[in-house]
Amino acid sequence: MIDIHPSAIVHNGASLAEGVSIGPFSIIEDDVEIGEGSQIHSHVLVARGARIGGNCQIHHGTVVATIPQDLKFSGEKTILQIGDNTIIREFCSINRGTKDRGSTQIGRDCFLMAYTHVAHDCWVGDGVILANGVQLAGHVTIEDWVIVGGLVPVHQFCRIGQHAIIGGGFRAVQDVPPYILTAGEPLVYKGLNIIGLKRRGFSKETCQSLKSCYRILYRSRLNRNQAIEKIRSEIEMIPEVEAVLEFGENSKRGII
Repeated sequence: MIDIHPSAIVHNGASLAEGVSIGPFSIIEDDVEIGEGSQIHSHVLVARGARIGGNCQIHHGTVVATIPQDLKFSGEKTILQIGDNTIIREFCSINRGTKDRGSTQIGRDCFLMAYTHVAHDCWVGDGVILANGVQLAGHVTIEDWVIVGGLVPVHQFCRIGQHAIIGGGFRAVQDVPPYILTAGEPLVYKGLNIIGLKRRGFSKETCQSLKSCYRILYRSRLNRNQAIEKIRSEIEMIPEVEAVLEFGENSKRGII
């Protein structure tokens, strides 16, 4: 059964799966897909190009899949993809992609708190938490299980590595490597995200390897390329260490 409030406006070209509910005064435009069991609360605009998974919740006043705030956008057909079980709280705004990436993507099991903004062509992984007021500029990539603290702006084209945490009230203008805690102005490395890694089942041995890796990267006074070579020669190449090296080697904005 699909539950649509009498005051809601739903375009005939929208596709709503079983169990979807649309709240008062919400607008669902053409070329929208909403998965089974998802709830669209009151005063929500779901614009054309939205692809919303199952069991999602989109709360009061949120605007999703609107056109990019990008002067280069020329009306090309693009989408916004939101994965299953993702919660988007009040007054968030999320733009669909441009021809550069073709889509804005938010993964499964994410939690976007009130007033967050996700700009065009951002790719956000699974299990990500964006606290109140986080502002992502265009083309940002956030990998799985990242936590971004409240009121953090992230500069366009930045990449945030998996399992990293950015402290609230700071700003990210360079890439943030995986598995670490970051804070300060400018943003700096503050150690391994040890509590988060333990909660997610990383072994003591893996955490120790990552600590050794970052000790070389940040404490050895070597430049990035020299540090990467030293890590390769001294530390066992487990997948997590390889992920750190891949991140450093492919960073385009430089790492914090």
